[in-house]
Amino acid sequence: MSDKDGPLATPVLQRVDPPRAADERTMLTSWLDRHRATVRAKCAGLSPDLSSKAPIPTSPLMTVGGVVCHLRWVEAFWFETVMLNQPDLAPYSGEDPDAEWRRGSELPLGRLLDEYEDQCARSREITAKLELGSGARRARPHPTLRWVLLHMIEETARHNGHLDILRELADGVTGE
Repeated sequence: MSDKDGPLATPVLQRVDPPRAADERTMLTSWLDRHRATVRAKCAGLSPDLSSKAPIPTSPLMTVGGVVCHLRWVEAFWFETVMLNQPDLAPYSGEDPDAEWRRGSELPLGRLLDEYEDQCARSREITAKLELGSGARRARPHPTLRWVLLHMIEETARHNGHLDILRELADGVTGE
């Protein structure tokens, strides 16, 4: 991926429609993967300098890069930290709870998308090893993997709406 001198050169991941009839796990993971691929699609071809712009005056941290960075760390939190009780390595802290949003406006969008996709791959691996009814090893009350998948569908879809608006404000590009 190169974003040094112009729009991202990475091809858009193919968004696949989830099956209309399948088992619960397939439905949940297919919908989440569709929303994950939509993140990449919303960023495709965006000029790197526009990914760090915050066009909404009342939301100075709301940038395309910030949304992507936030989604990367949300994936890590729910799948690694909550489900497996691994350390929370996210850049946010009590001193700066919005650090991932700031980081997203400082790093190249291509790098952020690569980190997001790597994290999604780790989340898929974790999901494949657990039953839908598996309880989290951290957080109380203990959510199940089923709950985490539903939450991540909601979270990713909601932020795709933000990406819709940010992209249109950035360069006029609209789309599904």
